[in-house]
Amino acid sequence: MQRTTFKLLSCQRSGIEAVEADTTLVFGRHTHEQFGVGLIERGAQKSASGRGLVEASAGDVITVNPGEVHDGAPIGDGGRSWRMLYLDPAIVAELAADITEGRKGATCEFSQPKVSDRRIAALFGQLFRAMTGSIADPHGVRADETLLLVLAGLLQPASATHRCTPAGIASARALIDDDPPGTLTLTALADEAGLSRYQFLRAFAKATGLTPHAYILQRRIHHARQLIRHGARLAEAAAQSGFSDQSHMTRLFVRSFGMTPGTYATGVG
Repeated sequence: MQRTTFKLLSCQRSGIEAVEADTTLVFGRHTHEQFGVGLIERGAQKSASGRGLVEASAGDVITVNPGEVHDGAPIGDGGRSWRMLYLDPAIVAELAADITEGRKGATCEFSQPKVSDRRIAALFGQLFRAMTGSIADPHGVRADETLLLVLAGLLQPASATHRCTPAGIASARALIDDDPPGTLTLTALADEAGLSRYQFLRAFAKATGLTPHAYILQRRIHHARQLIRHGARLAEAAAQSGFSDQSHMTRLFVRSFGMTPGTYATGVG
């Protein structure tokens, strides 16, 4: 029997979202716009990510980079539970500059999708409690210092090869990114890339990890999520993001984020 409990918790810092989950849900291939770092509390899961296949179990720290295509499924019948913090890229960039001591051009990413390190796991537990107000931290010093220590233990200089996308594919992707709800045909995207439709389909999937259609849907669900976060009604968010109806948006929202748009709206409201 499928069991799903997701809680979006109030967080002490803007630009950071805190989630608790206990679920048997199988996630489809999806992305996040934020950096994600979390801790498996119970059970185990397997997932495919942009950094390879991984199995994580209780006590393991898990990470995801912005735009990284990944999925997730429980190992065994009991499901798994975890706590996650999702951090806006601007926050990570600012702290990474501190960690790298301001080295010019230095950008960072999570290099490992799973880290088995008791010290980092303990630090993450402290960080999550500080961010969600479970422990006294009136001036935010504990949260700030613990976040820096967690990121310092997980971030590595970004690999240039991961960031190298063919110019034509980047141009076609920008068309989607600039207007997620817009109507774009495969022919128009292939023409923008200077490729045949089949060449474009293969090259786009290789560069992004998603087919063009799947990528468009991911950009639309993130667009809807931002609208909901800023107070849009669910039906409005669906229509303004290019979905045929609210139920279509809801199905994709759950497959990507584990919770319904209504639950998310309540959590950020």
